[in-house]
Amino acid sequence: MLEKLFAADLTVAQPTGIRITDVGQLISAVVGTLLILAALMAFLFLILGGLQWITSGGDKAAMEAARNKITHAIVGLIIVGAAWAIMMLVQSFLGVNIIGSQGINLPKPY
Repeated sequence: MLEKLFAADLTVAQPTGIRITDVGQLISAVVGTLLILAALMAFLFLILGGLQWITSGGDKAAMEAARNKITHAIVGLIIVGAAWAIMMLVQSFLGVNIIGSQGINLPKPY
């Protein structure tokens, strides 16, 4: 019984609209997307910390919470930048394509 189950040829149709044919391409897209989302979240927390600082009204506890939020956001941006730099080094030294043409297409300023 189990032999028949495992011997059956299972074919899974590719969903329409998805053109990923390689696992490496999928991983590249996920890593690039996560880096972008992490940077955006850190920047958002930086803005929220600044707004919290402005609206604290001189309250020591609120100013301390705002300062901590700003500090954590800056540390998050540094970590995201370091992760991006390490991936670029790995790409150049090993010749692999982690983030690039096979990943997501980033908008260009021109």
